[in-house]
Amino acid sequence: MVEPEQNPAEERRERIATLVGSRGFIGVTELSDLLGVSSVTVRADLDSLVGRGVVRRIRGGAMPIDPQALAERSFEETETESADAKAAIAAEAVRLIAPGMSVLLDVGTTAACVARELLRREDLHDVTVITNGLAIALSLEPAVPRLQVVVTGGTLRPLQHSLVAPLGGLLLEHIHADLALIGCNGVDAVAGITNVNLPEADIKRAMIGAASEVVVIADGSKVGRSRLGKIASVTDVHAIVTDASAPAGPLEELVALRGPRVVVAG
Repeated sequence: MVEPEQNPAEERRERIATLVGSRGFIGVTELSDLLGVSSVTVRADLDSLVGRGVVRRIRGGAMPIDPQALAERSFEETETESADAKAAIAAEAVRLIAPGMSVLLDVGTTAACVARELLRREDLHDVTVITNGLAIALSLEPAVPRLQVVVTGGTLRPLQHSLVAPLGGLLLEHIHADLALIGCNGVDAVAGITNVNLPEADIKRAMIGAASEVVVIADGSKVGRSRLGKIASVTDVHAIVTDASAPAGPLEELVALRGPRVVVAG
């Protein structure tokens, strides 16, 4: 196999470290396919990263040194991170909303920025917002009756103030919205749209199935990452709105799919 000259060792190893850190485990064969290099080269790269204390080798692949780094963080912990990027993404997403539309709005800190942008946009009226986020629903309350706010119901997850199964998806089986704005913890050309926890991933899938148009809202730190809960393939959504902090390589891979529109806000 001819190694591509445009993929120097250090850049490749940085990409491997990112993939291992985001996925929790990745195999040598998959890394070879993703990077377009031989398994021998991948093993040498992993040995180098082990020597630096970046990853831990296990049979067939590698894991992060600290698996706890993949643990879900609370809404409050992440609310102020990448605030400008999330605000830019929210403004771009709200441009897709017109008076009279129905919108499924997911949970998360980027979705919370969408809610704040909806409050600011007083020209938007007769919009119905359906959400499984209690904090998001409460933040939209000042806009009633300009906006109609519907909460899905379900069982409360305190970490994200979200409503999930049991009973979290019943309403979604009986509606069809114009637009779904879906948050996530990972957007990757191969792994697709993923989330760190399974109960919310289930609700996100149900929202996708209940909307005519699906737009993923994810700041640049999510691009090139993957998590445990598969939400959808990238080609199953209509658009991905991210920001300029997204790493160039994974962003280019998303664009190359020629599937969803990829919008870089800001």
